[in-house]
Amino acid sequence: MSDNSLRDLRKPAPRAGDAPPKITFPCDYPIKVVGDAADDFAATVCQIVHRHDPSFEAAGIQVVPSRNGRFLSVRLTLRATGEVQIKALFDELKATGRVHMVV
Repeated sequence: MSDNSLRDLRKPAPRAGDAPPKITFPCDYPIKVVGDAADDFAATVCQIVHRHDPSFEAAGIQVVPSRNGRFLSVRLTLRATGEVQIKALFDELKATGRVHMVV
């Protein structure tokens, strides 16, 4: 019986520090951008994302304030074409000085 979905128990299970799973590009790539709460934060994030994905539509974003209202979380999905694009996007978001985390 050969079932590829079963894990070989003789091999250790993947651990948290192991290589991340490979992504097949192009793909829809969800991200969450967390930064200081401001009226223009979501618009700034969308402008940056649009520079890296011209097909990006801001209509589908979700903006969620933190419990105390100090931070905003902007959740969106972009069309990722490769690791270089994703890295450049993350770098530009961080370079604003307003973004605390991109997940």
